[in-house]
Amino acid sequence: MQDSNTYQKFAQETLGLTFKNIDLLMTAFTHRSYVNEHKKTAQLHNERMEFLGDAVLELVVTEFLYSHFSEPEGILTNWRSALVRTESIGAAAKRANFEPLLRLSRGEKRGTERARDQILANSYEAVLGAIYLDQGYEPAKKFIENSLLVTFEDILKTGSWMDPKSSLQEQAQSRESKTPVYKVLSEEGPDHDKVFTVGVFINGELRGKGTGPSKQAGQQAAATIALKHYQA
Repeated sequence: MQDSNTYQKFAQETLGLTFKNIDLLMTAFTHRSYVNEHKKTAQLHNERMEFLGDAVLELVVTEFLYSHFSEPEGILTNWRSALVRTESIGAAAKRANFEPLLRLSRGEKRGTERARDQILANSYEAVLGAIYLDQGYEPAKKFIENSLLVTFEDILKTGSWMDPKSSLQEQAQSRESKTPVYKVLSEEGPDHDKVFTVGVFINGELRGKGTGPSKQAGQQAAATIALKHYQA
């Protein structure tokens, strides 16, 4: 059973902080579904704290990029997007071992991996909000630097900051004088949890197939696969 001592230990060992109000950190790990399932408790969920943490995250990342690089706004915006996207901050939460501390309903605990990754990303922002409220801006900034900004060199090295669809169009037009065409191959699941499978065709040939919770996400996934054709 998770109690305040569990979260204080995590704060000290992982965040290097001693919280003055440990309830803030506990709230940061509390999903709405947990509160709905434990209506008799006075526990709050983390959505308001996530809202605050999102703003702190954007400011710290923007300040870092502005201070260290002289590239134009468009490139800096793409770099920032790569750093703060769900996949990046969700991975940072996993590395920091957030998962055992999540307070979820029984149903959410059995949820899909995609849903869990989104919850982890949200909890990362909420924890930032908790740090900011309890400790101030500088400790929140330090946590972002240690858990997220350290990955920026790899993002640059791999080119993962580039939009896959834009990259594929550039490659296809420069190498084959063709424009990629995207087609939805299938749709599965209920309206609130649809999964789209999208294929990308170049010169009539299927080059990549990807899935996602939206057509746009499926297109991006398909483009990512198709790009490997030019890297071989």
